Amino acid sequence: MSRHIFLGFLLCAGGVLLSGCKTLEVVSQVGATVGQATGAISEQEADSLRRSGKAVAKTFEAITPEQEYYIGRAVGATVVNTYSPYDDEAATRYINLLGQTLAQASDKPETFGGYHFLVLDSDEINAFSAPGGLIFVSRGMLRLCKDEDDLAAVLAHEVGHVQFQHGLRAIKKSRLTSALTILAAESAKSFGGQELAQLTEAFEGSISDITSTMMNSGYARKLERQADEAAVTIMQRVGYDPAALVDVLHEMKKQLKPGGHDFAKTHPDPDDRIKDIREILRTSGPVDRPPQRQKRFEENLGAI
Repeated sequence: MSRHIFLGFLLCAGGVLLSGCKTLEVVSQVGATVGQATGAISEQEADSLRRSGKAVAKTFEAITPEQEYYIGRAVGATVVNTYSPYDDEAATRYINLLGQTLAQASDKPETFGGYHFLVLDSDEINAFSAPGGLIFVSRGMLRLCKDEDDLAAVLAHEVGHVQFQHGLRAIKKSRLTSALTILAAESAKSFGGQELAQLTEAFEGSISDITSTMMNSGYARKLERQADEAAVTIMQRVGYDPAALVDVLHEMKKQLKPGGHDFAKTHPDPDDRIKDIREILRTSGPVDRPPQRQKRFEENLGAI
């Protein structure tokens, strides 16, 4: 059995058995031992296969808070490479104060790196969150909000995504490709040259796929409903009017253009969400919106 054929066989076996990560680790361990004994691979390659099996097994374990933090940082770096941060100290301080208040009222008040809120210098109407608590809101979205309760609705919804780790769910779906890439890269360490370059390119592509899912594909209606339910709870705990969620969606419906690159692309139809939110709010009574909030809102975001 040639070295290339043997390694290819292990990769194919991994593809079939990857649904059981412990099984894949066993395959790698046995394959490395047999391959070394028969002379198909070197001792160095056998050790590499054993390490890769363990790496793939760990890939499918629960992601730790530290890992979530670093994944979120990578996604955040992609976001700010696409959209420039808005340089307004008052606005940044304001949305962080409001956002932190809402986050503390969520079912996940703490993350490894803490919550951070950033205004993006973009006219697009959008907001999204990265794993670990990095939350981004565009100037276009801020201009759409009429008062502090509207803004609280937007931020609480994104906190809800972080609370339920919706971003990690999207990443986990893409990690199968990454796992196989790790296995291939580890197995090919002794090859070098064009094969290794291609494997490196494939790995970088898988990371790109992850960030693309976060920024472009958006979440299914079920996950958006979960985030809206969390937002309602958070706003009620803090004293904001949860009906502001409906107000914001109505305004979005008026301003969004079908097929655009903003909220319309990354979120379900506003009518669907409005219907779901009204069902959630059916037992809720009216909530006052004190004038002090409006004054605070205008003082900090008037220049947006």
